[in-house]
Amino acid sequence: MLKKREYDVVIIGGGPAGLTAGIYAARARLQSLLVERGAMGGLIINAGVVENYPGFPDGINGLELADAMQQQAVKFGLETLIAEVTGLEVKGEQKVVQTGEGDVTAGAVIVAGGSDRVKLGVPGEEEFTGRGVAYCAVCDGYFYRDVPVAVAGGGNAAMNEALELTKFASRVTVIHRRDELRATKILQERALADPKIEFLWNTVVEAIEGEDTVKRLRLKNVPTGEKSTLDISGIFVAVGFRPNTDYLKKIIHLADNGTIITNEKMETDVPGIYAAGDIRSGSIRQVAAAVGDGVVAAIYAERYIAAK
Repeated sequence: MLKKREYDVVIIGGGPAGLTAGIYAARARLQSLLVERGAMGGLIINAGVVENYPGFPDGINGLELADAMQQQAVKFGLETLIAEVTGLEVKGEQKVVQTGEGDVTAGAVIVAGGSDRVKLGVPGEEEFTGRGVAYCAVCDGYFYRDVPVAVAGGGNAAMNEALELTKFASRVTVIHRRDELRATKILQERALADPKIEFLWNTVVEAIEGEDTVKRLRLKNVPTGEKSTLDISGIFVAVGFRPNTDYLKKIIHLADNGTIITNEKMETDVPGIYAAGDIRSGSIRQVAAAVGDGVVAAIYAERYIAAK
């Protein structure tokens, strides 16, 4: 429920970039609202262990890190709202953020809405979502105890999913359309050395089949065109990410892939609108980098408001 309708800063997205922007904006005594459509923390809450965030030599659970960030931001006075952002309008120097809970006006907006998992777009994916098709091993891995599962993808997200699933599944088959992984070397080494993980190279999923739940995948070898099937009880999709920017297409300048183009101050081409984190063009999709983006965006938003 919205407490009021006017703020100095509205932050869209509650991942590491958005929460960090919230910490800095609230500490600057700006009236600040963060709008998040789902769980605070963004995609980081799906990480069993975050090993490369400074200050945690033994790593930290992604959900714990997100919760700590939120507590810190709220302590300084950040208000939060769980709602979908459906639009953004510029009316003079004011920005109107349209949400499922009503419109909110702000002097500056920081867009840190992150991205969603890309879907395979094959027959059976929508039908079996929640019944064998999943997108988060930390969330759903427990339901696949002692059964074979597959992971589609070859990047960091896919390797993290596969490694998490070895705690539960009897076998994990990684299906990758190329002949080598795109994940960082340390994740590759762990996945390739794990006896529970198998790899199907140069292969794509053409269909997901089953009855009440997933039973098999129809596969195709990319170079040869050879078709095959794989009997599994679940598939975890980790083939990429799509930025949450559809509602911004007519407002600010976007790159061809839908990410937001900014300068080094996180400024977009519209004064008073900033972007931070994975949603920004050129982002390296790391928590530490997203935190830095959030700091920069909040500081320059504060200066923008002070200069008005």
